[in-house]
Amino acid sequence: MSYDYSKVIIALDTPDGQKALDWVKLLKHKVSVFKVGLELFCSQGPEIVKKINDLGCKVFLDLKFHDIPNTVAGATKAAISTGAFMFNVHASGGREMMRKVRETIDSAGIQEIPLALAVTVLTSLDQKDLNDINISKSPLEQVKTLAMLAKESGLDGVVASPKEIAAIREVAGQDFVIVTPGVRPSWAQAGDQKRIMTPAQALDAGASYIVVGRPVTGAPNPVEALDRLFLDS
Repeated sequence: MSYDYSKVIIALDTPDGQKALDWVKLLKHKVSVFKVGLELFCSQGPEIVKKINDLGCKVFLDLKFHDIPNTVAGATKAAISTGAFMFNVHASGGREMMRKVRETIDSAGIQEIPLALAVTVLTSLDQKDLNDINISKSPLEQVKTLAMLAKESGLDGVVASPKEIAAIREVAGQDFVIVTPGVRPSWAQAGDQKRIMTPAQALDAGASYIVVGRPVTGAPNPVEALDRLFLDS
């Protein structure tokens, strides 16, 4: 089976702006969306988003806003101004915070409206980790709860482990965007991810986009690793 590389997001997990742009130039023959997270953004600032856009690619701004509603509304305005294709907040920030995000986007008066996503349960967390922060629900049940809260608050989708894709589709529908980190080819190490699937499994389960970082960018030959992404997976 052939898989659609337009659903692949490459994570640019480095503080080095030039290295990140070199990865974009190397990989944009197949991938058009690249993730800018906290490490790269804090090092390079909003300008890195513009530089990636100028290379003809799009940016998932992965900053996971989580604060009081007015502060997150201000951060949303700033995220919109970067030209990001999508950005995210923590669903655990609550209904009012997420509603403020939706209102801010809708009142921005722009043509290119970014996707606003809510992070459910980080892919590095398992049941023990949730118990440690006094959440008795299973990761699956907590993800379903937060996904529905995000949908009811007007957001476009969620960031969740591939293990929860089917359950989210069941409660939130087929049009809800699901971005899945925690994706590792069978030939790559799991690293700090716990609830994982291979790229092919995640897309087969119904992911809208999958996020892949170190298996590609940490490989001796990132182009070759990208070309192998769906092999033996």
